[in-house]
Amino acid sequence: MKAGKQMSLRTRFHSERDFNLFLLAGLFSGIGAGINTSIFNNYLSDVFKLSEDIRGFLEVPREAPGFFIMLTLAALSFLGDIRIAMLGMAAAGLGMLGLGMLSPTFAVMIIWMMMYSLGTHMVMPVTPSIGMSLSNQEAFGARLGTISAFTLSGSIIAYVYIFIGFNFLHMTYQTAFVTGTVFYVTAAFSVGMMKKGESNIRKVRFVFRKRYSLYYILAVISGARNQIFLTFAPWVLIKVFAVKPQIFAILGIVVACISIGTRKLIGNLIDSRGERFVLTLEAILLFAICIGYAFSDRIFSTGIAVVIIAGCYVIDNSMAAVEMARSTYVRKIAVDLADVTPTLSTGVSLQHIASMVIPIFGGLLWLKIGYQAVFMAAAVIALLNLILSRRIKIEL
Repeated sequence: MKAGKQMSLRTRFHSERDFNLFLLAGLFSGIGAGINTSIFNNYLSDVFKLSEDIRGFLEVPREAPGFFIMLTLAALSFLGDIRIAMLGMAAAGLGMLGLGMLSPTFAVMIIWMMMYSLGTHMVMPVTPSIGMSLSNQEAFGARLGTISAFTLSGSIIAYVYIFIGFNFLHMTYQTAFVTGTVFYVTAAFSVGMMKKGESNIRKVRFVFRKRYSLYYILAVISGARNQIFLTFAPWVLIKVFAVKPQIFAILGIVVACISIGTRKLIGNLIDSRGERFVLTLEAILLFAICIGYAFSDRIFSTGIAVVIIAGCYVIDNSMAAVEMARSTYVRKIAVDLADVTPTLSTGVSLQHIASMVIPIFGGLLWLKIGYQAVFMAAAVIALLNLILSRRIKIEL
């Protein structure tokens, strides 16, 4: 009986070999990304003593690889999505190695930070494309939800590792970054074992169709909103409430545990209720989160305010999987399947127009008025996102 079960599991693995290897790559890269997420902002604060305006300006070089990702993927399109993912994971690992071991000055650190950013942005648009290529249209959401769940499982491992390391083992930032490198390289090997697939090289390298204009606008709005939270939400917790890496690790564990369920839920909601419903719900929740960030410290005591803001941080990060809805929207309205990856990469580049500009103004706004003003601006963006999401229509 036991041998029969083992044979069944082995047969099931081989029957979907590429998908399972991609899940393993998601798990390993999730560990690498989770380590970076837990420590990067504290690393900047503790090692380089950045002010709010410099932290905002730092997003320009950090997000520059994302802005140029359309050109990067166009230049590498002859490799195919799988090889691009493999190279991206290897580049992210190299970037983490540089951050940990080869950053004697702030200027050098920026170079390695950009290398890490380039790697992660190379993987970003091809991940949904690969996932959907291993599925059928009726199960796009569920399939991407499974991939996201494995990535989040890796993040949980990373957060536990950081919590134990920084809380009990006196771990250094260098050790943490090197560990992330090991897992990113392992992820690259996992992707490298997949069948390289399509010999048909995409002929369409740049895609700008009127049909996809709503997606492009949503991508810009999403980039603006995401960057405010990515840059300033952890910075509030660090600078205003003195939160340490091990506390971010705990928050990360909570986010990951919740997200494993929510990513499956969001995937199923995409399949059952559609992209417009999911993106509308996201916009409403984001508006509420912005209000929580902006006014908690004014209404409640410091102890209660930090709990509320940490709760907003958890909820916001738990909703990251909603990005799947924008990906499946493109896949469903695509005129040609060859449009999907170039369109998603164009969307990523457009997102980074906002990602590079918003933090600069956000940092200056923080210095002049206070961090609350940054999140009030984010609330306005959330309302705009709501209006645009209601315009989504998919004709099958």
